[in-house]
Amino acid sequence: MHYVFLTAEEFERIISEDGFLEWAEVHGNRYGTPRSAVEERTRAGQTVILEIDPQGAEQVKRSMPSAVLVFIAPPSFSELRRRLERRGSETPEQIERRLHRAVAELKIADTYDYVVINDDVARATDELACIIESHAHQRVTDVKD
Repeated sequence: MHYVFLTAEEFERIISEDGFLEWAEVHGNRYGTPRSAVEERTRAGQTVILEIDPQGAEQVKRSMPSAVLVFIAPPSFSELRRRLERRGSETPEQIERRLHRAVAELKIADTYDYVVINDDVARATDELACIIESHAHQRVTDVKD
């Protein structure tokens, strides 16, 4: 899916209509996943992958208990710091905020169905692909039974 930019009023209206599967304010910006888009795709038998923060993941799991949560973790806190600094897209204060938040998020990683350590992109991608394939197959099997 693509980003759709909304006014604050439009965002509030959609929240009030329960139109988001999940939504959150992250680093001063609000993000949400339209419920209708996800439900439409899952009814069509498609696998839907959301890249969302833990706050959103918790909302999705409450609304769709069959959702499979995968936590993508850095290999270490120091590597996370290095990656954020290397991007060069944030101020030192923003990086510190992200790192502070990451500490809290890493503490709840064990509540997810899977944790994938992103220490090697190819290996982590393969592991994630296997998880997705496994659950897509499981869903098809469940539908046939």
